[in-house]
Amino acid sequence: MEIHQLRYFVAVAETGNFTRAAERCNVSQPSLSQQIINLESELGHKLFHRLGRKAVLTESGELFIGRARRVLHEVEAATREIKDAPTLERRITVGAIPTVMPHLMTAIIGQALQKHPDLIIHAREDFRPALVKSVLEGDLDMALVSMPVTDTRIAVEALFTEPLLLAVSKTHPLATQPTVSGDDLRNETFALLGHSSALAAKIQGFCGAHDFEPMIGYRCSQIATVKSFVAMGLGISILPQLSRVSGDDSRIVYRDLSGRAPTREIALIRHPQRYQSRGASLFIETLRESIKPLATDGA
Repeated sequence: MEIHQLRYFVAVAETGNFTRAAERCNVSQPSLSQQIINLESELGHKLFHRLGRKAVLTESGELFIGRARRVLHEVEAATREIKDAPTLERRITVGAIPTVMPHLMTAIIGQALQKHPDLIIHAREDFRPALVKSVLEGDLDMALVSMPVTDTRIAVEALFTEPLLLAVSKTHPLATQPTVSGDDLRNETFALLGHSSALAAKIQGFCGAHDFEPMIGYRCSQIATVKSFVAMGLGISILPQLSRVSGDDSRIVYRDLSGRAPTREIALIRHPQRYQSRGASLFIETLRESIKPLATDGA
């Protein structure tokens, strides 16, 4: 049963004539008549007595007309409500991993709201597996995560690649060593994010490529906590370039790693079948514009 069939049925009932109903609905009379026949076939009852040029509701038609009008009224009310609601299509929910949310996503959200004040943006910080799940389930419009994302149900747009830097305290011997390689980290104590963190997995993979398992002394849920352990000289870490801020200079030294230095790729993920609202489109435009310098640096 389709909405236009209900409209045709009500029009015939109100005009009492198939031709006038067709004129009101702006369709041909044969087309309207066929749709009424299809509706009657689906319901299993005749809705009209065909009395020459006159159409009169049967008992079944009398029973059905009230419900048909209520359905059409609800559809029309919902249509008006959607058209009149100023915030619809402007409300979006975005996510980002903990190493991206405070250092990039918050700035992008600020820029988007400055350019488009009527946007309503909600944000969620979480690890990659949880964000991928939320995008798939429709809880998030989009998210910024590190690669790889292997779920084929997700649409992935690579944004930029950034280096991962060694982070040590200013008093650590590696802070002044001319060059630092992965092998130099073999006997160091690491401060890392939790097991769900893609960054922690990346670091463990880098250490594995140099034939050692990192000694993890501190598992943290926030980059700020990792930095605190590093600044106190209690451990070292490998952090994304994005997480390096001016306030770190008095406490932490960042060093490039020689040889096959680790990097990570940041991507935008979305559900390919999710309707992209106007608000989501405006946010993505701001996002792409904001990361252009990072994309250029990584090229």
